[in-house]
Amino acid sequence: MLLDHPWARRLFHLGALAARGMTLGVRGVAIDADRRVCLVRHTYVAGWHLPGGGVEAGESACAAMVREFREEAEIVVDPARPMRLHGFYHNRAAAGRDHVALYVAPAFSVRAPKAPDREIAACAFFPLNALPPETTAATRLRLREIAGGLPPAAQWQA
Repeated sequence: MLLDHPWARRLFHLGALAARGMTLGVRGVAIDADRRVCLVRHTYVAGWHLPGGGVEAGESACAAMVREFREEAEIVVDPARPMRLHGFYHNRAAAGRDHVALYVAPAFSVRAPKAPDREIAACAFFPLNALPPETTAATRLRLREIAGGLPPAAQWQA
């Protein structure tokens, strides 16, 4: 069979990527001992969001979330207590082929308060029962799932 050859399999996979390519992003939930969640406000989109971003080529989703926590919130995930995947969501609002992997960090430290930069306008911890009014609907839904022990929805946004 033609696909038994490595070059043919590679060509087939490249064709599938072009025809069915998708984007993959990650978001992370970090809740401290005082039941406060870390949220970020970006410079390029409105509202408060869970930290996160895109998965780079050659990077696992988990490694991308560890990187995004560090870059956006100065959060260092404790490697002795690895993050758990809460859910995998289809994000129709961003693009028809966008997906989001949501991780929960059970243990972490904060290196220092995150200073604003060209991407992050603000980063703060908020009580789960007193989120800022500008917190996005999708962020509120995900936090309700996690705090309530609910299963993940299929869609990122309602």
